[in-house]
Amino acid sequence: MRSFIVEGGRSLNGKIAPLGAKNEALEVICATLLTPEKVTIHNLPDIADIRNLISLMSDMGVKIVTTDHHTVSFQADDINLDYLNSYEFRSKVQSLRGSVMIVGPLLARFGKAILPKPGGDRIGRRRLDTHFLGWGKLGAKFDYNNEIKSYKIETPHGLTGNYILLDEASVTGTANIIMAAVMARGTTTIYNAACEPYIQQLCRMLVKMGAKINGIGSNLLTITGVESLKGTEHTLLPDMIEVGSFIGMAAMTQSDITLTNVAVNELGIMPEAFRRMGINLEIIGDDIRVCQKEIYEIESYMDGSIMTFADAPWPGLSPDLLSIFLVVATQARGSVLIHQKMFESRLFFVDKLIDMGANIILCDPHRAAVIGAGKFHCLSATNMVSPDIRAGIAMLIAALGAKGTSVIQNIGQIDRGYERIEERLNSLGANIIRTADLYD
Repeated sequence: MRSFIVEGGRSLNGKIAPLGAKNEALEVICATLLTPEKVTIHNLPDIADIRNLISLMSDMGVKIVTTDHHTVSFQADDINLDYLNSYEFRSKVQSLRGSVMIVGPLLARFGKAILPKPGGDRIGRRRLDTHFLGWGKLGAKFDYNNEIKSYKIETPHGLTGNYILLDEASVTGTANIIMAAVMARGTTTIYNAACEPYIQQLCRMLVKMGAKINGIGSNLLTITGVESLKGTEHTLLPDMIEVGSFIGMAAMTQSDITLTNVAVNELGIMPEAFRRMGINLEIIGDDIRVCQKEIYEIESYMDGSIMTFADAPWPGLSPDLLSIFLVVATQARGSVLIHQKMFESRLFFVDKLIDMGANIILCDPHRAAVIGAGKFHCLSATNMVSPDIRAGIAMLIAALGAKGTSVIQNIGQIDRGYERIEERLNSLGANIIRTADLYD
């Protein structure tokens, strides 16, 4: 297990570009299973979760050609379906939650799939009901094997289009149902669909491959099934969670940072939400400059009540951003309520921020009230263990803005979502050392 040793209190300066979006990458990599032709994906982040998914695809028989660290071609013309029954397959899927999205393409093209219980962050219950209800509406049948803790999913009569009203606007659920429906017989209507930019990107890639999808960008999708799909090339959007992470770092460290090529039009309300936190943002073309030399002050609502930041389906704030908003609020002037509606364990890392001197009241598993200190470097260094990707980056932001030197253990969690993060931040003036765990 590796650690970061982080010297806090240093201002950063310079330019940094967000890399490709992890969540989009997981979707479009799985979509390459829909065609026997070559699909090339550009701007892939070179992070642990993506490498693990590519490794799984390779083991399934997909031909992988890596042009460089961020460009990979996939050709699924000789899939080994027997591999799905192996212990190795089940073990790999259980370690990577994004692997659940191979099921939709497998059902569409081959009529069968195996789904062990997938892994991922331990951030509370993350149900798969939306996926199963959607596949069931299209004609899939399920048989659970308790001995190996896996579902055998088959389409005895093929997939047939249907009207599907999703019980929640699940991003992965929507993606999985879209990928199953593009080759189903007839027309599928998906209402209450997630419409995040990553879903829009997946749909646009599928359309280039020959799919027929109407309503892209809305929560009502109409998909007319086709017999086959062809190869294509696709470029990922910049990762909006990286964008939010760097804005938070700039604010916490009293820095002047320019984020380049961020796809401003795809960020939704995030820039405005940071402005309501009091952070100075200047949008210049497709770049964002954060020049935070003075303490930032959280706005109140018009009636004087406390500002609340809560996650919501797009175009609301992503739940992945709330950990960042929480830590940034600790040294703001004013108070804020962070309401994490979706996951009940994502706020449990606040005990470490409290150890650092933050004034936070954990109201319940979903809500935390933050009373900002109103000054820079109000936190003191400490030792921390990262429980998941987003808590890990929040801890790193806190350590960068704290007084003294902090140690963050289990940084493999951060590596799952952020490529070479210490190298990129050190180039801006940070002092982050990657090392073997001090307690090994």
